[in-house]
Amino acid sequence: MNTNIVLIGFMGTGKTAVGKRLAGLLNMEFYDTDQEVEAVTGMSITQLYNKYGEVRFISEETLAVKRLTQKNNSVIATGGGVVLNKENLALLKEKGILISLFARPEIIYERVKRRNNRPILKKGDLLENILKLNSEREEIYNSADIHIDTSDLEFSQIIDRVLFYLKEYDKGIDKRGDAIEGAGQKKGKN
Repeated sequence: MNTNIVLIGFMGTGKTAVGKRLAGLLNMEFYDTDQEVEAVTGMSITQLYNKYGEVRFISEETLAVKRLTQKNNSVIATGGGVVLNKENLALLKEKGILISLFARPEIIYERVKRRNNRPILKKGDLLENILKLNSEREEIYNSADIHIDTSDLEFSQIIDRVLFYLKEYDKGIDKRGDAIEGAGQKKGKN
């Protein structure tokens, strides 16, 4: 594969963990936009967000996307809000296959509630914030080529579905999973 695999979706859906495993299996480089931002700024996402605010954080994310989309044969895990910027979304789509990982809000809540590195979720009720932000972003996440619900899956099952869909994608068969029954599921099907 001489293109990038780009994992998008809400925080806590498994983008980084899946991306690392997938890159290893496919002998591809792995990059995470949050880790790229931290490496360039010398600050954690929380520190950057708290010190300089959302505008600077978004600017750094955009610069990271521009750098990473110059690469080929890579797996790129994006921060949950990276694709809210239309320029980022267009670049990522142009340079790779977009895979949207999603999960039910209560599952996301369980996955992120003990983490202290999600500045956007710190204000107010965590579950309400997840519901609101996920709803606002759903249409953008749905623009991906492939969709996988990670709610009830082990990492190996998620990887198997990604690999299945990539094989079908390479054949030019149904980029959204609609006609592919059995191995994977499109959002809304169980």
